[in-house]
Amino acid sequence: MAQPGIPTFDQLRIFLTIVETGSFAAAGRKLNRAVSVISYGIANLEAQLGVLLFEREGTRRPQLTVAGRALLADARSIAAGIDGLRAKVKGLLGGLEAEVDLAVDVMLPGERLGRVLRAFALEFPTVQLRLHVEALGAVTGMVLEGRAIVGVSGPLLPGVDGLESVAAGSTLMVPVASPDHPLGQMATIPHGAAREFLQLVLSDRSRFTEGRDFAVLSPKTWRLADLSAKHALLREGVGWGNMPLPMVAADLAAGTLVRLTLPDHTGGRYRLSGIWRRDTPPGPAGQWLLDQFVMLGLDEMDDAVLAEV
Repeated sequence: MAQPGIPTFDQLRIFLTIVETGSFAAAGRKLNRAVSVISYGIANLEAQLGVLLFEREGTRRPQLTVAGRALLADARSIAAGIDGLRAKVKGLLGGLEAEVDLAVDVMLPGERLGRVLRAFALEFPTVQLRLHVEALGAVTGMVLEGRAIVGVSGPLLPGVDGLESVAAGSTLMVPVASPDHPLGQMATIPHGAAREFLQLVLSDRSRFTEGRDFAVLSPKTWRLADLSAKHALLREGVGWGNMPLPMVAADLAAGTLVRLTLPDHTGGRYRLSGIWRRDTPPGPAGQWLLDQFVMLGLDEMDDAVLAEV
């Protein structure tokens, strides 16, 4: 049995243009080619593949054969792949990154992150993105170690050399507990009462926050490296703790969590910053990400800032 040959991209483009425009003449006009060149290209493609792609007899408009319909999706896929390859190379020649590693603080509201990345996918369709969600100093660590080109970090610690930063808004942190928790059942919480109960505290193993406590009131603590696990334990009434308001807003509305009015800890703003290494500035796609996070964070900049969460 004869083996089919390998068609050229130009032959596939002629084939797809005929399907799109409905005739050899219209395809010639769109591609700025003579009709004879279009016919010759299709004849060569059919010879390469060993099948007829169009019915030409008895009709004013060429109709796809069974084989033509079967091969149409593959031809479109190949053409899209070639177009994507050319667009990526064009971007690389213009300085656009092939991929971007982004590290974000777990406290960054998911809605804000989603808006930025949805727009990024439309703005930079050829750029691959790797997203890392980390806690506390781990975002700083990833950027300094070169594992992320840009980051959206929580409050930056003093004495970290080699970083540049720009304010990127904040998120509101609130103390919460289950309605079944003793603190959740108190109409008025006395000063210092929170110290008598287990506090769930977010932590990480980064050297930048190792040994540091953020907004810890109680001497009784459980340390958790995962914010979702903390959220689940709070709902189960295991303890009380601080959470980003956007993450628990639905719980507060449904009554599965209650916001605690602690006289010695009312919550506050958790400052966010866009960061990058001074010696490795981001390219166009990375800079676009930073600019978007900064722009969306402007509305939160006027609120009081919670220095330690």
